[in-house]
Amino acid sequence: MKPILLTTLSMVSLAAALHAADLTRKVGDPGSQEFVAARLGETPAAAAAPAASAPRPRRGGFGGPIELGPDDKAAFPDAPVAFDQPREGIAHGNLEMVEYDSKSVGTKRKALVYTPPGYSADRKYPVLYLLHGIGGDEEEWRRGGQPNVILDNLIADKKAEPMIIVMPNGRAQADDRAGSNPMATAPAFGVFDKDLLGSLIPFIQAKYSVKTDREHRALAGLSMGGGQSLNFGLGNLDTFAWVGGFSSAPNTKPAAELVPDPDKAKSQLKLLYVSCGNKDGLIRISQGVHAHLKEKNVPHVWHVDEHAHDFQHWKKALFHFSQRIFTSSSK
Repeated sequence: MKPILLTTLSMVSLAAALHAADLTRKVGDPGSQEFVAARLGETPAAAAAPAASAPRPRRGGFGGPIELGPDDKAAFPDAPVAFDQPREGIAHGNLEMVEYDSKSVGTKRKALVYTPPGYSADRKYPVLYLLHGIGGDEEEWRRGGQPNVILDNLIADKKAEPMIIVMPNGRAQADDRAGSNPMATAPAFGVFDKDLLGSLIPFIQAKYSVKTDREHRALAGLSMGGGQSLNFGLGNLDTFAWVGGFSSAPNTKPAAELVPDPDKAKSQLKLLYVSCGNKDGLIRISQGVHAHLKEKNVPHVWHVDEHAHDFQHWKKALFHFSQRIFTSSSK
């Protein structure tokens, strides 16, 4: 069970294959589409067919059969019912859209920024960079995930550190809209690290009162953004100490490439959080990452809940992840 590294060419091939097979599904909010396949070069029927002597695995909503193992269980209790509902009588943070100059793309680009309740230039804040999926944009998390509400509630309950959340557009190209065929933009996701590291992070550090050391910088995302977070976060441990992949997509690098030096990862990571829903046809990607990390004794969280490839999982993943970053303990 190995995740698939999608090179620029293979991502384009995958786009064509998915279009031909019509393996599309809308998830989260109406403007977001996630596109998946079981394997490159494998038809949906082949991907779904179990061996004659084996128990028939559960089918995911899309993406392939689901086979659960003993490790594939919840690491935490379910989020409370109203965790994502606005509350009266507490302080609220602010959302603002910003524009920054991207050196790698050569255009101005947008990011949605959450500043916590009581934000003040007299205090330095940690920063979470939160990435969207293949069909989303800088507003996908706001539309489907209510990160501002989740963080307002957690901060009010003193369960999360006051932090800034930056929600950029992970599609690093001049026309960064998803368009009618989001999969055609997949290669732009693979080069977003140049924009993130070279332009966005310096912009945020210049505009906001933030801590600039790696221990106060986190990277996480959903689906395609989960793959980006694992790829770019684990590939830049001098920049990010906290990394989270929520139901990461097939753009995720093979686990051995994500963590080529397990000892370095052990010494530098404050938290590596990997999660997926047990009804998600892409769970094999995260299962493969977990299995490799376990084999190499790299500390991490592996959390599997009862959801599919949707915002029910992603919102709860943010709820759990944000409570465990920028703290002295990641347990």
